[in-house]
Formats: sequence, structure tokens, C-alpha cells
Amino acid sequence: MKYKAAAIQYEPTQFKKEYNISSLLKFCEDAAKAGSKLIVTPEMGTTGYCFLDREEIKPLVESIPGPTTDKFYEISKKYDCYIVIGFPEVDKETNLYYNSAVLIGPEGIIGKHRKSHSYIAEPKWSAPGQEHLVYDTKIGKIAILICMDIHFIETARLVALQDADIIIHISNWLSERTPGPYWISRAFENSAYLIEGNRWGLERTVQFSGGSCIINPDGSIASVIDSGDGICYAQIDIEWARNREVLGQKVFNDRRPEMYMNLPTDPYLWNPMDFFGLYGLNPLPVGKKSKVTVAQINSTNEIEDNLNKIIDLSVNAKKEGSELVVFPELALTGHLNNSKNAQTIESPVIKKLIDFSNMNNLYICFGFAEKKGKEFYNSSILIGPEGILGVYRKIHLNDNDRKWASEGNDWKYFDTKIGRIGMLIGYDAIFPESARCLGLYGCDLVLCSSAQEGIFTHGHSGTKVRQNYPIPTGPDPNHWNHFRIRGGENNIFFVYSNIIDIENNFHGKSGIFGPDPFKFPRQECLISEGENINHLEIDTTNLDTNYPTNIVRDKFMMSMRQPQHYIPLIKHSQKK
Repeated sequence: MKYKAAAIQYEPTQFKKEYNISSLLKFCEDAAKAGSKLIVTPEMGTTGYCFLDREEIKPLVESIPGPTTDKFYEISKKYDCYIVIGFPEVDKETNLYYNSAVLIGPEGIIGKHRKSHSYIAEPKWSAPGQEHLVYDTKIGKIAILICMDIHFIETARLVALQDADIIIHISNWLSERTPGPYWISRAFENSAYLIEGNRWGLERTVQFSGGSCIINPDGSIASVIDSGDGICYAQIDIEWARNREVLGQKVFNDRRPEMYMNLPTDPYLWNPMDFFGLYGLNPLPVGKKSKVTVAQINSTNEIEDNLNKIIDLSVNAKKEGSELVVFPELALTGHLNNSKNAQTIESPVIKKLIDFSNMNNLYICFGFAEKKGKEFYNSSILIGPEGILGVYRKIHLNDNDRKWASEGNDWKYFDTKIGRIGMLIGYDAIFPESARCLGLYGCDLVLCSSAQEGIFTHGHSGTKVRQNYPIPTGPDPNHWNHFRIRGGENNIFFVYSNIIDIENNFHGKSGIFGPDPFKFPRQECLISEGENINHLEIDTTNLDTNYPTNIVRDKFMMSMRQPQHYIPLIKHSQKK
């Protein structure tokens, strides 16, 4: 099934409800006349957004159904289309107010979504919603999220597990050049269209970012408006979304729900400095300021060549003052060799690297094909002055891995002088559940040795929307890197070391990505091309208090989660 969809960008005038409704009705009718079968408008588009309290917004709220939904229903019925409208809702039974969106179709009201994850403004007047639903319509399965909802990996995953073809995301997004990387990644990792209706303009000193768009299931931007009121259009192909492929892999077949059992838990509800040391077990390490290095290399069929490359680049990193170097997946044994060069952890080549690590007081993480008894694993090892800290065996196997490797069955994290370090390998990081699980274990850093094929980055040509310094507005070839968001959404340093082998579709794009999703300039370092290393100064220390003062310890994105919603994430395997 193919059809045209439209995303409307609009600057509402605060308090001018009737004016805003009439303006949005005209935009919707224009989009419908142009042949759009699905039309999306911004969050709180009928009223404006920045309200002080319940009393101020009280004259503007209304129920569903109500006068506003009746007006947009007339367009839906007349043009046989579906419209999403965002406005403040009052529940008649409780008199609670909600930041809501309603899906209206030719047959009437299809359903609604009440924003479940509040942004800073909503608690002044709005209660959080309690459901994440998917509505089956004649133009596909449609879900709705509102603004801050999408910062949390769980919300989009919940609707994707209900087979959503299209994620409608209405927002009042701000403080970022758009289309926002979070929008792009939620489409990409869930293999779904994302239709973004965002506002623009200035309200009560708040600058909104615009960038309404339609994002394809591979993360590419089908259509976008930068600044100003307007409509963008794109073709929706439902079958593309229903392929459920990310970088050529059937990701929903490869989920490991039995490994995600801590997703519905809430360790950051309490002071993490107390929680992780409860009963004297696993207190968070003291942490320190450190320099960390990410390496991007092309491994070969010759294990000695790979060994020498790892040592040479580690020497260079040590000279720069680094205390930790991370190398790609299968870097030691060859990323195209499967298990041909498989090593045990007692093998001479690994012992040589352990001796080097010990002599140089340097932590090194690298990937290798591991032989353990009769089994083979796609593994990553962390070594340091202490010797072997541990081995992580890849939990999510892709099609190539399954030809030779067995699944791992244990998340790994280690307490070091640098901080609490978790480990992932390549394809693991495509699954948002993976880094989230490690974040919930209190990790400060997650090291991801990767041999990931395909394109997971793209640039931005720049925006005309003015932003306060230091929010960037100019062109950026690295605007979206899918693995950047693994850092910010989990408040961790995410060290992503990828193979560079263009001939075989490994494009590198390695980097170290910082823990604060709202901080500019970004705390990160990148390797755009070629074999190289790069470094980042990190800080995992805490002030001398029993309360968290560092973002990697406080993890404010964790404390804002709503884990009571997340139980379906451990129930749905969707193996086919």
C-alpha cells in the first residue's frame, strides 16, 4: 500500500485558540486537497505550549470528543483522510488535564495518546498518560508519541512490538537543529516511518526548532520543512516498514527478551550512590578524570598483522596520555574470518596483549573469535594492569554470526579506576534495549567493539531557525550518528569502535559520545574516515557527598523513565 502523507509545521499564537484552529483547519484541508491520506499537526497546536499552571490553561482545555475534534472530523470525512491534532485535554470524569493527541479518520475518532513522559513544563498543569497503543486503520497501523516521549527508547519500542507501521510524533521540540537525531534513530531502529509535526517560532522566550518532516524506515529524510509555517509531503510505502529490517537484518526476530528483565525496574528512583552499594554489594567505583581512545581499523586475515596494529595504535594512545583504548569487533582475528583464527583466552597472542597492557598500565578492549571447548563465540575482552577483567560474548547474533557463533547469555560490566565499564559488540547496539540494560546496572561507560556494515549516519545542510549560542545551526556532515544517541539516552559515555573496510560496506564512523543529550557543544570525538584513533577527556568522579553530582552517576534520563509501562518489552519475542 502506498499513499501520500503530510506533516504540518505551524507557529500557534498562545491563547488564540479559535484563530489557531481555523489556521490548522485550512492547512489540513490544503493537505487533503493535495491528496494526503494522513496529515499530522504539531503538539498543542491549537493553544500554544508555555503555560504557568492549571488555572491559566483552564479556558483552553476540552474533552475528546469535543468541538475541536468535530471540526477536524468534517475534513477527514469529506476527503477520506486521517488527521492527528494535538491539544490540551480535560478528562470529564477526573477533571485532570492531559497533553494529548487524537487520531481522527473518516469513521470518526480512532484513538488518542496522552503524553506519558513529561517535559519540564507539563507538570505545571498536566498529568502523565498511561497507555502506548497502536491503531489499525485502512492506511496502516498507526501509533502516536508526543515530544519528550521519544527520548525514551521504550516508548517507540512498545509500539513497534505492536507492529506499528507509522509512528506519529508531534512535538514542541527546542534547543536543537532539526530533524532531531532522536526522531531519526527511533524510525531507524524500529524500521518504521516517523511523521514529525513540530512547531516553530518564539513563545515566552522559548525558541522552537521546526524541522517538521517525514522520516523513512532506514533513517533517511523523505521530506522536511526548515523554518516557517508550511506542509511537507512524502510517499508512504507500508510494505517497506513491514519488512522490519535494520541494516539488512530482521531485528525483531533477533531480540532477546529474556535478557531485558531489568527494563521494567527503576533503580534510579532512589539515590544511586546508596542503591548500588546496598547490603555492601557492588558500590559504584570512585571514578576519575581520564583520557579514553577509540580506534578505527581494518582487520586482516593475518592475526600477527592485527596484533601489531593493536599494539602500535595502543602505543600511540599511551603517548597521548590515554588510559583506555577500544578496538573493533573481531579486530584480533579478522572481521571477515568468522572462526578461522579463533583463540582461547589462554592463547599466546592474547597473553602477549595482556603483558603489553600490564607493562603500559593501559586498559585495552578488543574483539576476537573465541574458542571455548567445542563452542565458538563472537567475543570482546577487556584487559588491563590487573590482567583479564572479563570476556563478553555477543548476545544478539546477526545472520553471519549465526553461521559460526553461539549466543552469549550474560551482560558484562566491570568496576575499574576509570569507572563502571559495560561491554557490547556490534549488532547488540542496534537494539536499544542493550545499552539501556547496562545503564540500569550503573555503568559510566559502555564499550562497543563493532563490525557494523551499512549506513547509520547522515549530515544536515543547516537551519535558518535562530538558536542561542552554543546550539549549532550551520551545516554538519555528522548531524545524525545512530550510536551517538546511545550515550545521551542512557547518560553514559558510549565508546563506539567500528571496522573501516569500505570495499566490504564497513564505513567506520567510530566515536566516543558523551552522556548529556541536551549539552552543546557535544562532548564527543569522531573518526570520520580511514584508520585512525581519537581521544576524549572523560570524568566519572563525584563530589565528596553521598548524592550524585555527575551526570553519569545521577542519570536523570533514567529517573524520568516510566517503567510501569515497559513490561511488554520482556514478553514479546516475535520470533517468526
